[in-house]
Amino acid sequence: MNPHTTPKPTNNTDHTTPEADGTTRRDFMGLTAATLAAVGVASAAWPFINSMNPAADVLALSSIEVDLTPIAEGQTIKVKWRGVPVFIRHRTKNDIDYAKDVALSELKDPQADADRVKPGKEQWLVMVGVCTHLGCIPISGEGEYSGIDKGGFFCPCHGSQYDTSGRIRGGPAPRNLDVPLYSFISDNRIKIG
Repeated sequence: MNPHTTPKPTNNTDHTTPEADGTTRRDFMGLTAATLAAVGVASAAWPFINSMNPAADVLALSSIEVDLTPIAEGQTIKVKWRGVPVFIRHRTKNDIDYAKDVALSELKDPQADADRVKPGKEQWLVMVGVCTHLGCIPISGEGEYSGIDKGGFFCPCHGSQYDTSGRIRGGPAPRNLDVPLYSFISDNRIKIG
């Protein structure tokens, strides 16, 4: 051994020397840092992601029940469901006959009246009260296609007209008023949503 050379220390401080399983301390430190970074990103992103969930008041309105008893024949009421108006019309016999007599070939968005109401409950028409053109709220009982008992709907913003079944009959709207998911929970009570 040359007396002018300094001997190497015996403890191993080289971080790239493989351990028995082939990993190095540098690998371990990199993995630990990546894990901590991922946890940090997830923790920081959670409030943003959680803010996209619907508010409690919206979730509470995801379904509503409506008592039909006070709605007189020929009357339309408006209820709020998921932040949008829903029209519920107690149709007269004239409203129903007028809607059934329309030939499907005359309709821009062909749909039979029977497909828009529940079997055996044809007197109840339930529709989302938002014009399918630009989202305005139509007026009940107005327009050329209201029939004898004024059961149609007219959107004054751009002139869309809907018949006694909520089907588009005139104006720029491309389709019928939407029928929401609903069911009868008794003879005089419906659940929307």
